[in-house]
Amino acid sequence: MIIGVPKEIKNNENRIALTPGGALELIKRGHTVYVQQGGGVGSGFTDAMYEKVGATILPTIEEVYSIAEMIMKVKEPIESEYSLIKKDQLLFTYFHFASYEPLTHAMIKNGSVCLAYETVERADRSLPLLIPMSEVAGRMAIQEGAKYLEKPVKGKGVLLGGVPGVPPGKVLILGGGVVGTQAAKMAAGLGAQVTIMDVSLARLRYLNDVMPANVVTRFSNEMNIRELIPTHDLIVGAVLIPGAKAPNLITRDMLKDMQPGTVLVDVAVDQGGCIETCRPTTHEDPTFIIDDVVHYCVANMPGAVPYTSTIALTNATLPYAIELAGKGWKKACKENAELRLGLNVVEGKVTYKGVSEAFDLPYTPVEEVLV
Repeated sequence: MIIGVPKEIKNNENRIALTPGGALELIKRGHTVYVQQGGGVGSGFTDAMYEKVGATILPTIEEVYSIAEMIMKVKEPIESEYSLIKKDQLLFTYFHFASYEPLTHAMIKNGSVCLAYETVERADRSLPLLIPMSEVAGRMAIQEGAKYLEKPVKGKGVLLGGVPGVPPGKVLILGGGVVGTQAAKMAAGLGAQVTIMDVSLARLRYLNDVMPANVVTRFSNEMNIRELIPTHDLIVGAVLIPGAKAPNLITRDMLKDMQPGTVLVDVAVDQGGCIETCRPTTHEDPTFIIDDVVHYCVANMPGAVPYTSTIALTNATLPYAIELAGKGWKKACKENAELRLGLNVVEGKVTYKGVSEAFDLPYTPVEEVLV
């Protein structure tokens, strides 16, 4: 198969979908890999490193899209890429369709095959291609939240870990999945007082067993959230519903109950966000303030640490990419239920229920497009 890896062009997105090591594994199996010139530089991988393993460097993004049967990306295509995507071309990337209707309609229109990293799902309901970036984003949520609690950037002026004689900061984490767990680990490691909330008692029991003493668990409901937000310094939204928009757990009216300088970090913002007042921001302009509450809502948080993120992502995606390249998307998805769940839009049809429900679009069961 001919595989194309374009340079990411979203604001401050320095990741690339494939490391030189990943390219080598595909090339060893007889596939051809084209990488856009300079595509890996932001992650620390030069064109020469790709050429050394047998990949071909192409000067422009247009050439990469034109020649490839499968496009491997990190972030969803943006408007300038829509016209480059060909009918029946396989796109293997994060899409988060349910958070952006124009993207959904563009992919329906161009007739491509959209296999979304974030909805590839194992039998145990885990999301293997979302986990590595969720791990990065969860840890970064605390790193960034701690920074924006500083007074010069309009935060409360609280040091999360405190010092002898001064109590530590308080962190509230909404969601006990991968993001929430990693955020809790980081916050606890800094010495903060952490509360993690979830609707699953089984998950809360697990977290209660494995977390250190400065992490406590609470059942997630509106009354408990309203009780806790006035006393917490940093609130992290870590809620995910695979392929669908996240629910609003923090509503606009709740901001008035927070202390001035409280920081909200919505890690779920690329899937619509779980904080009503959040909207996607960029690394270039990451925050905004509403009612004296600092909102950090960068939609591609792991893009700020591209070396770590690119390696972690390739580690997870490569086995699936090898299968798709070796068998073709249709055969691979027939034989692999995990990949089959990744199909969101196929040749003009919406094949993932969460996407069809988000925009009231006709739904086609994935089995019909695999015939």
